[in-house]
Amino acid sequence: MATIKEIAKKAGVSIGTVSRVLNYDASLSVTDDTRKKIFEAAEGLAYKKKSAKNAADSKIAIIHWYTEKEELEDLYYMSIRYGIENRCKQLNISCVNYFYNDLKEVENGNFQGVIAIGKFSREQAAELAGISKYIVFADFSPDEDLYDSVIIDFEKASIKIIDYLLEKGHRDIGFISGRESYKDGSSQIEDLREKTYRLYMKEKQLFNEKNIYIGSFSVESGYRLMMQAIEEQGELLPTAIFAGNDLVAIGCLRALYEKNIPVPSRVNVIGINDISVSKHIFPSLTTLKVHTELMGETALDILMERVAGRTVAKKVFIGTSLIARNSSF
Repeated sequence: MATIKEIAKKAGVSIGTVSRVLNYDASLSVTDDTRKKIFEAAEGLAYKKKSAKNAADSKIAIIHWYTEKEELEDLYYMSIRYGIENRCKQLNISCVNYFYNDLKEVENGNFQGVIAIGKFSREQAAELAGISKYIVFADFSPDEDLYDSVIIDFEKASIKIIDYLLEKGHRDIGFISGRESYKDGSSQIEDLREKTYRLYMKEKQLFNEKNIYIGSFSVESGYRLMMQAIEEQGELLPTAIFAGNDLVAIGCLRALYEKNIPVPSRVNVIGINDISVSKHIFPSLTTLKVHTELMGETALDILMERVAGRTVAKKVFIGTSLIARNSSF
């Protein structure tokens, strides 16, 4: 595991700056460039160096549903990108990144294939398919009969989290999360975490609508919604919070800390993703690890299968694993 000292050395900044950035200290004023260096250093140090393999030179496009600034706010997608880039290096494949606000710059016909990171509508997928006939979607499946995809089973992941909390003796489990919409504004995206939480808690006869708080998948939203829950519920605040991702969980932890509510003795908090900063915050975050680097590597591997001649679409599910740390017991 990379240390804060190693991250600081690689990013060329002080240990204190790294610590405050990784903890999403709202009072710290640093440039986006400095934050990017720190986050990329943290992600980069998470990878073990592997020897390159011989492969014919080729070039692919990595297309993001986020802008570069938005990616800084959600390291989940940065980690998937690093997985793709790392695998490209192993296979001697060059890659070019295009963020959402740069899509007009994509050169048609110059790429052997495309990997699209994030959530694209069917209409957007059809447009991207015009760049290359070989396309893989990472973290979403707009049409499993037409396109290859690498995804997480968020229904199974959510049940795994709830079961973990139930086994720890919790019965009053809150849910703080977010919702997303397609960038083309066509519709809101159904969130399987929220859907599964509702259905599974009802099945267990533990459902309480008042325990659900929905905003966006950001630290600020997690903080705001946790503050709202504390104000509204007081002593009836749930004993555990299932946060929709690690960023939301980090915001929850900050709110609980400011309100002097002890974690985990009064409230347990668990997130999803295990982004690189999750182990460095205080208290360190219990989370369901999504193997984002493997998602990226797998996306490239199945893209190369297409290039080699596979004609039937493939949908690959990547497993998850629970990482217990100090925000729960």
